[in-house]
Amino acid sequence: MNDKPGRLGVGIIGAGHVGPILGAALAGAGHAIVGISAISQASRDRAEAILPLVPILTVPEVVERSELVIIAVPDAHLARLVQGLAATNTWQPGQIVLHTSARFGTAVLAPAQAAGAIPLAIHPAMSFTGTSLDLARLADSYFAVTAPGPVLPIGQALAVEMGGEPLIIAEADRASYAEAIQIATAFSTSIVEQATRLLAGIGLEHPGAILGPLLRSAMENALGRTSPERLDLAGFDEIEQRQHPFDDDRSRE
Repeated sequence: MNDKPGRLGVGIIGAGHVGPILGAALAGAGHAIVGISAISQASRDRAEAILPLVPILTVPEVVERSELVIIAVPDAHLARLVQGLAATNTWQPGQIVLHTSARFGTAVLAPAQAAGAIPLAIHPAMSFTGTSLDLARLADSYFAVTAPGPVLPIGQALAVEMGGEPLIIAEADRASYAEAIQIATAFSTSIVEQATRLLAGIGLEHPGAILGPLLRSAMENALGRTSPERLDLAGFDEIEQRQHPFDDDRSRE
């Protein structure tokens, strides 16, 4: 636990592309990262690189040590994980439980809430690399926040502390939000991959560098027609990378 007023002991379940980055962002805001779970060697390496000196623990140990638990696992594993920890009476009253799935709101956390935990669903609307590059990109991102009314300010405050802009999404609207994220990510990734293959096929080196300015300007123009507010697509420059829309992890933890 963290002895500093207002600071939390944070544990992370899942060392994919998202969990360690959010942990590092919260550590930068003064919270203490008390542990992270990681199964594969790739996820362990990622955890050690992004969160050096943070112990790698089992999932129950992470929950037992934490005031805030971040669950950053693939959608398919989320409900079963929450239910399993409830069945073993691992969740603690007053503990904040936050998942990062775009698809789900807080209903999936009902077993933890029944044990007295505070449920939050916070999804950063960005594509993660699982590297330190993501920390700077958080500042340009919106965070979809879903939570019961009385604790919604907690979710908003955590989004701000991680560097993002909180965006309130109702529980009933979470599926539509997730679909929009998936469409945008899948479409942009598909177009970039197709275009770079064509340029590489005619012998051009560094097709990503060639297409980068075009893609950024085209995206800015398209977004500007629907949302004239400030646009910053600096994070769009690594166009060769293939990103999964729902973050979590390609290490499948």
